[in-house]
Amino acid sequence: MKSIDKVVELSARATRNVFKRNLTRFAVVLLAVLASFVAVPSAALAAPPQHHDQVPGFYRLKVGDLEVTALYDGTAAFDPRWLNGTKAAMDGVAEALQQDPHMLDVADTGFLVNTGKQLILVDAGTGTWWGGGLFGRLAASLRSAGYTPEGINIVLVTHLHSDHVGGLTTQDGTRVFPNADVYLAKAESDFWLSLEIAAKAPKDAQPFFQSAQAIAAPYIKAGKWHTFTGSETIVDGMQLVPLLGHTPGHTGYEFSSKGHRILFWGDTIHAQSVQLQHPEVTVVFDIEQTAAAATRDQLLPQLAHEDVLIAGPHMSFPGVGRLHKEGNGYRWAPVVFTDRWDEK
Repeated sequence: MKSIDKVVELSARATRNVFKRNLTRFAVVLLAVLASFVAVPSAALAAPPQHHDQVPGFYRLKVGDLEVTALYDGTAAFDPRWLNGTKAAMDGVAEALQQDPHMLDVADTGFLVNTGKQLILVDAGTGTWWGGGLFGRLAASLRSAGYTPEGINIVLVTHLHSDHVGGLTTQDGTRVFPNADVYLAKAESDFWLSLEIAAKAPKDAQPFFQSAQAIAAPYIKAGKWHTFTGSETIVDGMQLVPLLGHTPGHTGYEFSSKGHRILFWGDTIHAQSVQLQHPEVTVVFDIEQTAAAATRDQLLPQLAHEDVLIAGPHMSFPGVGRLHKEGNGYRWAPVVFTDRWDEK
């Protein structure tokens, strides 16, 4: 029996030794495996690819029964030399720009109104007529929003500066919106399309006339160019709002539905960070600067007092918000992102 016990003891000792050796090897292998799991993710996360594209450039909201879609065309910086104001106001702008170099960043935006019966575009962006490639994204934004240029029925033009109508026509004279009728004030059309006025215009203004005439030509030829002179009814539930000063026929469009209103105000404001606090500040693009400032003096208090949505093509995208009185000026309250359509 002693010999058997001794054999058992020797066998147990050998088993323990083998187990210890195997355990040591297992621990080494386990540590190596764990180390590989730690190292591989670290290596993978060290250089993740960057995605340089942005979300599609549109924002949708409801105004009564209307569906309004802001269509992004591009962003650039507004040159402070384009502003005209008192020395005190301009010194304030220069100081503010030192603190915030992006203070004068502005967007260019067009707006689509789906009435349920018609697709109405308010301004068409720049196309390739302005901005040296910084703009021209409106047609792509329109497609991203689920529409096509061919589906647009009406284009309402606030004025004929190329950053608002360049998207109508390609450089080779093709209509981007082949089925759309274009509407604008007769005074606007008569001014910019006049060869006589263009010939007498300052050299710096010549490109505005040239682009307007080239952009309008294919729509005129197709019988798609229409002008208005007063308060004609172009679209049910929409009224014309003359906004004098910026250009001879500068016009806003106010849509109403189920007690809700939205005003597309064109170039009433260019540089929101400056002109909302100092409505008297004008821009070099205002043909009648005194009249442009007077329009703001009359319009801004009215909008701040009433519950009217404002769609401004040069306000920060999506360019839709409300005005509130603040001190001697006004504060812009942009719409808040939502994916809910139920009425409040």
